[in-house]
Amino acid sequence: QATFEFQTMVAEIYGMDVANASLYDGASALAEGILLAIRETGRNKILISAAIHPEYRQVVRTYCKNFEVVEIPYADGVTSLRDLEKYLDETVACVAIQNPNFFGSVEEGQKFSDTAHANGALLITSSNPVALGLLAPPGDCGADIATGEGQPLGVALNFGGPYLGLIACKEKFLRKMPGRICGITKDVEGRRGYVLTLQTREQHIRREKATSNICTNEALMALAATVHLSLLGPEGLKEVASLCFQKAHYAAEQIASVPGFSLAFPTPYFNEFVVRSKIAPAKVNAHLRKNKIIGGLELKPYYPELADGLLFCATEMNSKAQMDSLVQSLKEVSLAG
Repeated sequence: QATFEFQTMVAEIYGMDVANASLYDGASALAEGILLAIRETGRNKILISAAIHPEYRQVVRTYCKNFEVVEIPYADGVTSLRDLEKYLDETVACVAIQNPNFFGSVEEGQKFSDTAHANGALLITSSNPVALGLLAPPGDCGADIATGEGQPLGVALNFGGPYLGLIACKEKFLRKMPGRICGITKDVEGRRGYVLTLQTREQHIRREKATSNICTNEALMALAATVHLSLLGPEGLKEVASLCFQKAHYAAEQIASVPGFSLAFPTPYFNEFVVRSKIAPAKVNAHLRKNKIIGGLELKPYYPELADGLLFCATEMNSKAQMDSLVQSLKEVSLAG
């Protein structure tokens, strides 16, 4: 029953018809969604935004090593629609974007959906479920498959995990969805019962025709997310999303007021944002660590063109005092040069 409730909530959040009982994490969920699109279209080329999480893109390349994977460049912090149109042809199975993307910027999902569908390709999104408390869900923007990372839904991080993969899609793709799906039935006495309805796994009857070699789901984390969402409710999720948005914008405005620091992109963002620093990012973070502050993610290893970039994030868990302390520490770095 808990798994059925989880599926219902995920489908509702993403604006989709169906969701499965979860996958390992957001990266493998995106890769599985892409494989679903390949099975559905019979095509072998994948267009994936360069503004998707770099590690997600690595996982996709591992999963799809026998297919052609082409990255769509970004411009001003969002995926370049002009470049997408240039790369699209009749061999493209799907277009994959992240919304909000790795830089925290909000993508225009409907435009990508219209462009992909005009060429017979599917649109796959990877979205932070908390952001969907404010943003239109992928289903409302024309996405065919929606994936995401469920960790923000009340799953505390412990030295690199645990994580929770979310995937939802339109009903017509139901039997090609990876993993397990719970449904409702009745027993011989007419009582409601919850059962595993579909298990398209190689361990079971599907064997070599399985949709995925992922043999299980993150049931404990899915249960935690279900409890978390049950307590929040729709209005609570909106409130959390609003807090993330407001706190991130407060932090960004304060940081951008410090000499030597500026926002990298002009595009709208949710709760993550890129800051350009005239002082070496490594030096900035070293000073912040001395003040017991975890600084922004240094972007140079992932995006060499953003060698001066730091990716910051604020959530409902951050207080104004913490953000003010961060800004004060950045002022100290600025003065020291």
